[in-house]
Amino acid sequence: MKRLFLSSSFADVADLFKEFAKEDIKGKAVTFIPTASNVEEVKFYVDLAREAFREMGLIVDELDVSKMSGDKMTAKLKENDYIYISGGNTFYLLQELKRSGADKMIADEINSGKLYIGESAGSMIVSPDIEYAKEMDDFKKAPDLDTFSALNIIDFYPLPHYKSFPFEEAVEKIIAKYGAKLNLYPISNSQVILVERSNVRVK
Repeated sequence: MKRLFLSSSFADVADLFKEFAKEDIKGKAVTFIPTASNVEEVKFYVDLAREAFREMGLIVDELDVSKMSGDKMTAKLKENDYIYISGGNTFYLLQELKRSGADKMIADEINSGKLYIGESAGSMIVSPDIEYAKEMDDFKKAPDLDTFSALNIIDFYPLPHYKSFPFEEAVEKIIAKYGAKLNLYPISNSQVILVERSNVRVK
């Protein structure tokens, strides 16, 4: 059963995560992937998410897929209870997930029922393709990326930061350009897309 918790700003919806998990999350371990923020100057949201997990009693196990691969990476993704991917540059994130092989591993874990938590770039990465993120992120920060095909876990396209500073204009441009072509799901920083099996809802 696929279970995804897709947010714009995890720290703003952390309480909803506790409810969605439907279990005692205290003491559970989350594989925390901050990789998307590596090429960004602003990255306070990563610290906020890390702190939000810790405040809920979770063990935060860091995994930067740009610096780790092989058995250690596999162990973290397989053994921990949840997988979280932070915001940042969606194209750089996809480049590093593909380069390390983490993309296939994460997809396998999600399809096997592991609860996945995405924030901004981490939410967009599970869509079929991330070309639509060009209005929001600089694709030149991923010079080795040769395809925009993403993890393809879901059949729609999360659109984070709807009507949320400083992305209001970028989001409207994406809606204008892709609204008629793609099944976009715009969410504000205080909303989340909840996926359970084929059931998708915005809260």
